[in-house]
Amino acid sequence: MKTIIRVIQKDTMEAVTAEAAEIWKRGGLVAFPTETVYGLGGNGLDPEASKKIYAAKGRPSDNPLILHIADRKQAEGLASDISEAGRLLMERFWPGPLTLIFPKAKNIPLETTGGLETVAIRMPSHPVAQALLRKAGLPIAAPSANLSGRPSPTLARDVKEDMDGRIDMIVDGGEVGIGVESTIVDVTGEVPTILRPGYITEEMLRDVVGRVAVDPAVAGSVGAEVKPKAPGMKYRHYAPKAPMVLVEGSCDAVAEALNRVLEKAERDGKKIGILASEENAGQYRGGVVKVVGSHKNLDCVAHNLYRVLREFDREEVEMIYSECFGGQAFGQAVMNRLKKAAGQHVIRAEEAAENEM
Repeated sequence: MKTIIRVIQKDTMEAVTAEAAEIWKRGGLVAFPTETVYGLGGNGLDPEASKKIYAAKGRPSDNPLILHIADRKQAEGLASDISEAGRLLMERFWPGPLTLIFPKAKNIPLETTGGLETVAIRMPSHPVAQALLRKAGLPIAAPSANLSGRPSPTLARDVKEDMDGRIDMIVDGGEVGIGVESTIVDVTGEVPTILRPGYITEEMLRDVVGRVAVDPAVAGSVGAEVKPKAPGMKYRHYAPKAPMVLVEGSCDAVAEALNRVLEKAERDGKKIGILASEENAGQYRGGVVKVVGSHKNLDCVAHNLYRVLREFDREEVEMIYSECFGGQAFGQAVMNRLKKAAGQHVIRAEEAAENEM
């Protein structure tokens, strides 16, 4: 399959959106930018199109897809019931980086929902995504446009790296804004529950609906026997090619510990990557140091995270050590992605030197 790449400009918007809509209507796949990451879209009402998405990504078929819509009214035809909490969150945060989970309508194929009787729906705010969805007039199932488990794409070139020859078309709308996937909230129960943290934080949700719960899988991993309720819950995600470890501790303690690791790596002839903060970057002596942002600006960290992880792949490092970027609010989303990328491998600074490389 030859993958077409179309660059969005003012004078090409109409033609590109029409071409993409036609591909979707005939069951093909188109990657496109959203405000979070690039998505890999297919007709969410067509079970064969959903199967193509799973095949193109190498994605487990029990990992649900998110339906993307252009108008809030579309949700009423895709969900069999919309709770009061769901309506309030739709009114406050759509369009935007929030996915809501509802009981599914009968017209939604199980191939799209990963076999679940619920459906995940989101209304993106990115102008290119909005134009594409309006032109298509269809709910578009769209996980991130990367090979399953890899860092999500924030640039069209990242999509091409993973998807060239696997899909029909890539719409190049430039670099995305947020850089991590949408917040996912299950509103099928009595208490809205966060299944995946994102830019819309727990505090922001509470301001609208009051009590909010957080699924235990956000902080840890999900057992093999569990059917995931939302993308990103069960499987290793966002991962670079090299093994990755998160190192906890104060900035000075982490720098001191990792400098010992770097000294040992140099003696052994190993190439080590350091995912660093602006505050600590100058302290590392050796290795491939990539600055992802400041501890004081987690928006910047999120925006750069997947790009930096892909840069480590291009540098062909053998191991990656990452500082932790925590705290409340958006820090929850950043650490969720880092832990997933590291396969939940987190150590204290004093353990770093003994960690196997």
